Amino acid sequence: MQVRTLLRLSVVVAIMAIAMKTLAWWLTGSVGLLSDAMESFVNLASALFALAMVTIAARPADDDHPFGHTKAEYFSSGFEGLLIAGAAVAIIWTAVLRFLHPQPIEGIGIGITLTVVSSVFNGLLAWKMMAASRQHRSIVLEADARHLYADVWTSAGVVVGLGLVHLTGWLWLDPVVGILVALNIIREGARVVWGSVEGLMDKAVEPEVQARIDETLARFAEAQVRFDDMVTRRAGSRRFLDMHMHVPAVWTLGRAATLRGEVEAALMREVKGLRASIQLLPSNVEAEFNAVEPTP
Repeated sequence: MQVRTLLRLSVVVAIMAIAMKTLAWWLTGSVGLLSDAMESFVNLASALFALAMVTIAARPADDDHPFGHTKAEYFSSGFEGLLIAGAAVAIIWTAVLRFLHPQPIEGIGIGITLTVVSSVFNGLLAWKMMAASRQHRSIVLEADARHLYADVWTSAGVVVGLGLVHLTGWLWLDPVVGILVALNIIREGARVVWGSVEGLMDKAVEPEVQARIDETLARFAEAQVRFDDMVTRRAGSRRFLDMHMHVPAVWTLGRAATLRGEVEAALMREVKGLRASIQLLPSNVEAEFNAVEPTP
């Protein structure tokens, strides 16, 4: 399933979750269910923003963006992480007020039922999105999936808290559960933001991708050909590779260029979304690639 299709489905599921959880809160008056409903609003805003960013990321390269627009995905995951943190602060504030001024909870059965049903939808969608994020190497889908998983755990905590309130009559348990839920949301939000920051900092490709690159190059390496000065980076679903290929100085330019084309094609077949760029050098020439000092 395509990334944008999954995000559109995420919007629909978020609207359904908002309707069910808001109804559950309205029927019960539980601050725990209120916190759960507020997180679903964050899910909706995140899915809409992610859909916009994925649309931008899909644009082809142009004169102003020669490497494409795929980094737009990182803005989406960063925005989602900040929304998660904002929702958590609001939940904690509401829970503290409820802790200071406890109120009875009614209609617990229907509230729990609505929450469980919405969590089933969220859980199934999160599982599908996480699998698709690995297939498409999409940080947007991964961030949305992690947020949905956090929502599922939030709902589970709320349900347990409501059950304990019903069994014990301890009204203070409801806001305490809300605060614990908010702390878990903050942890998940920080994880999402950090992943976005790492992407914007041009992190190297994943170890499994690097292993496939190394295996591919090994098929072309021989006594007269060697590769060095390899650098890689990620940009959303795209991967970029730059390196040097040393060939004997006596080779014709045509022979060397033909081999380079074969290597680049093999690399891009092996790693989906990879852009490989190889510079040709004679075997007796070493580039000053790693000797460049950064600008202060």
